[in-house]
Amino acid sequence: MITNNQPPIINIMEKAARTAGKKLIRDFGELEKLQVSSKTLGNFVTNADVRTEKILKESLEYHYPNYGFIMEEEGNVTGKDKDNTFVIDPIDGTSNFIHGIPHFCIAIAKLSNDTISDGIIFNPITNEFYWASKGKGSWLNNQRLRVSNRKKLEECVIGASSIEKDLNSIDKLNFLKKNSVSFRNMGSAALDLAYVASGKLDAFWGYNLNLWDIAAGIILALEAGGTVTTSNFDKWDISSRDILASNSFIHSKVLKI
Repeated sequence: MITNNQPPIINIMEKAARTAGKKLIRDFGELEKLQVSSKTLGNFVTNADVRTEKILKESLEYHYPNYGFIMEEEGNVTGKDKDNTFVIDPIDGTSNFIHGIPHFCIAIAKLSNDTISDGIIFNPITNEFYWASKGKGSWLNNQRLRVSNRKKLEECVIGASSIEKDLNSIDKLNFLKKNSVSFRNMGSAALDLAYVASGKLDAFWGYNLNLWDIAAGIILALEAGGTVTTSNFDKWDISSRDILASNSFIHSKVLKI
């Protein structure tokens, strides 16, 4: 539902996401009925990915014909306006989608001079619509979001993605687990970051991620009062492939281990 406090670009992103989301709901229902080979299933999901991305791109392009695009399926499209670019992930959480798990989303972000200025994350199954714009805060539908205020690591829950694949992080991961820090690998980096923004997760720590996986979630976390860096405490930028986003209170504690 579009609300009055949303900036015009967020309204347009929401309309695009909800239009594409209607198709995804139908596809998600069809998946449960399919009794096919893994190849056929893969083709079905790929087609859903491509179709969703096409709907999103065409809808955004109608309103912003000169903007560029960075997309999971189609790749990069350079626009006449070199300063503004949309970043699209048509289905973040594809594996969940394939297995009938309703934890996936559409994610759209807008870059302005390589800085994330706006973002939306929409789970069409739960009808959760997250949005954030620079200086406007983070929102879930009509509710303002704030990160959690937990300060003790043993009380925290951290979302994770591919940490175990980074050899430099294995010791840190094992230490945190031994100290009763709970980890969740839920299969959608975008939704994990939205959960950091809403205080459901206290942090998200991930490696080998693409820009479309995390761009929308980053602006949500930041506008909700969170901190975002690389896993080495360096400044995050759009070329970074790893990320630590947190409620700010535990950020240095995780990185100093």
